[in-house]
Amino acid sequence: MAGVVRLQGLQRLRNALTGVTSRRSINSSSKKCEAKSQTQCAEPPKENWVSYGFDRNSKTIDRNVMKQTLFVTVTLCLVIGGFGWSYLPDPLLKDWAQREAYLLLRYREENGLPLIDRNFIDPAKIKLPSDEELGDTEIII
Repeated sequence: MAGVVRLQGLQRLRNALTGVTSRRSINSSSKKCEAKSQTQCAEPPKENWVSYGFDRNSKTIDRNVMKQTLFVTVTLCLVIGGFGWSYLPDPLLKDWAQREAYLLLRYREENGLPLIDRNFIDPAKIKLPSDEELGDTEIII
């Protein structure tokens, strides 16, 4: 509420100043107002610019090549490259292995087989160390 009161005070001040400025522009002298002669100002010196390294002689060429390079780098490499990378085929075949595992589980459930076979690898192919080779090694099962 206090802000509204302050704004009303500023509005009154603005109204008072506009009345003063409109009265100030009236000329009461009989002389004709002549425009002052314009003096020629020297052209301001060109500002130094820091080159981006694409062209050291022309500022416009340097800026344009910098903007084109930035556009190509960001848009083509990052955006389109990232989009393509996200839709590449699975190089490590993780999706394929998971899909095959689900198919094998479904097959085993439908045929009444255990999900993981106890003798998945033939026990005759497994070489275990003898009791003499194990010695006093603790075996945890």
